[in-house]
Amino acid sequence: VHLVESGGGSVQAGGSLRLSCVVSGDTYMSYCMGWVRQAPGKEREGVAAISSDDKTSYAASVKGRFTVSQDNAKNTLYLQLNNLKPEDTAMYHCAARPERVTPARCLDILAFSDYRGRGTRVTVSS
Repeated sequence: VHLVESGGGSVQAGGSLRLSCVVSGDTYMSYCMGWVRQAPGKEREGVAAISSDDKTSYAASVKGRFTVSQDNAKNTLYLQLNNLKPEDTAMYHCAARPERVTPARCLDILAFSDYRGRGTRVTVSS
């Protein structure tokens, strides 16, 4: 599977961004997809996950502020980031796993996936 992200940038706290990820290749990877992020000096963490039937799961730190969605017709995954905080500053990657798992389990394992895009950087200033 090939994943290409876009949409990152620099915003002030409270601002919004919309990240996109164009997906191509093996469709079986659509069972568990989502977004992970890695800030400098920190471990990679799952941010949001979505299943093939559009069920979602979010990290506690972003719940209520971020929304993950997908457009199967466009083979594109999205992440809407609202009310951004300086601690959201990181490289954001879309990721995929082939396992058929619950969205919550998908969120746990996405951070360890070898199937990731190169990422798009989000910088939030205070």
